[in-house]
Amino acid sequence: MTIEARVHHSLLTFLRRQGQPYWQHHLTMARLVARSLRLGRSILLQTGCATETYCFSYLSSALLWDNAVILVAPPILQQKLLQDCLPQLLQGLEIDKEISVGDRLPSSSFKGLLFTSPQSWLRDRLYAENRFPELIPTLIDPADDWEEWTREQLTVRIPPEYWPELIRSFPDRQLFINQTRDRLAENFCQRPQNPHNCYAIDPEDSELLETLFAEIEGNSCPATWQRFRQTWQQEGGLKWLSATQTRRQFTLNIAPIEVATALEKVWQKQPIVLMGGFLDWDAKAPIYRQQLGLGDLTCVQFSPHRQSECIQLYLPDRLPLPNTKEFQNALLQQVVRLCRGGMLGQRYQHRHQPEWISAMKRPAIVLVEDTPLRMQVGVTLAAEFGSGVQVEDTNLTSDGILVSGWEFWRSRQDILPTPQLLIVATLPFPSTENPLVAARVAYYKHRHQDWFRNYMLPVALRELQRAVLPLRDSQGVVALLDNRVNHRSYGNRILAALEPLARINYIDW
Repeated sequence: MTIEARVHHSLLTFLRRQGQPYWQHHLTMARLVARSLRLGRSILLQTGCATETYCFSYLSSALLWDNAVILVAPPILQQKLLQDCLPQLLQGLEIDKEISVGDRLPSSSFKGLLFTSPQSWLRDRLYAENRFPELIPTLIDPADDWEEWTREQLTVRIPPEYWPELIRSFPDRQLFINQTRDRLAENFCQRPQNPHNCYAIDPEDSELLETLFAEIEGNSCPATWQRFRQTWQQEGGLKWLSATQTRRQFTLNIAPIEVATALEKVWQKQPIVLMGGFLDWDAKAPIYRQQLGLGDLTCVQFSPHRQSECIQLYLPDRLPLPNTKEFQNALLQQVVRLCRGGMLGQRYQHRHQPEWISAMKRPAIVLVEDTPLRMQVGVTLAAEFGSGVQVEDTNLTSDGILVSGWEFWRSRQDILPTPQLLIVATLPFPSTENPLVAARVAYYKHRHQDWFRNYMLPVALRELQRAVLPLRDSQGVVALLDNRVNHRSYGNRILAALEPLARINYIDW
């Protein structure tokens, strides 16, 4: 019996014993992962749902495989899988397989399932530390943020405490090194503060650093400074300063804009199963594969269930566009009306009201990325609804309102109660006010590439899809107040990314 057949039979028996409805693609995904293990071929899977929904699929294949398998997952996900999912599977599949957690393979004879973090695995592969032998099948879940995780590993930083180390290595250059650091700090302090806490290194800063590099050449240069200088000389880098505790203290940072070159060799060392909820809008994931240096491989995109995972979408058509001065007042009025209709639906009940308005029993989430506008929305809602309104705080009651930015909501979706209403103020395009975003846009422009469709739009689609994910099981309401969806050419792409959905064309107050 092939591994695919074993996995199919065992997982089906396990799921039936659970006595509960299960994800419709479990068996298909399990067979695909098992086939990848057997043939040693890489595969990319877009599940369209959270890890907790599909994890039984790949875990069953990994447990029934006779040899070692590495699972690369963030520590929080590892803990969930080890405490909840794996015990159920090991008991239900009636197998005994060694489970290990660490930053290296326990031994050359290990044939179990090894859990490791993306940081440990990437560091080993990018810097040839040889803690994980080659050719061992590796499962990566989730792969949604793999580009950013890789860039983080490739980033070289010079924090404030590294300057004394440089002075100790070049005591005869102490005065010059201190003067360089002080001039950089002075330039840094003169820049206006921004919410992103980072500032692109400008030409004057670059000249100061290049002069410094010329003075610290030689074998006595500390390793981190040597690596920073070498990376500096490479083209296509992100170079920025970030503040620490005070404006007089700063960290120098440099990272590659594209990570595909570094990852191309990594993928060739072992078969890979890349899994994630939303990696690309196309089933073949051309943009995602290009960003990660992935060649030709099997790509599968699973479709959500059109009835059980459908959201209700309210998309008004007459709101001002976000870049107009009328937008803020219109947004505040819409948010108050939506929250009032949900929280006080019985008082304002009307025979034409949608049912969800008078049945609000779960929280409302308002996503506003712009910091000043987010605070204004929070103040306005607090004046209307009182202490039930929280701004980026996890202390949320079951019928409260949370106002937050996108990153706060995405990183805490698992611990916050599932909302009944999600209000999206604007589409989550990366802001060019962030120097790192501006540098990436300039990189695409310099190479005459479509920076919007290759970078900005894919990021916004992934962010939007992940944000609405908790509402799918409960068929909650998403109010999208960015009128660009109705009047820009990419609007249909936004709507397609939110499928399955049911449009709510009006709300009668």
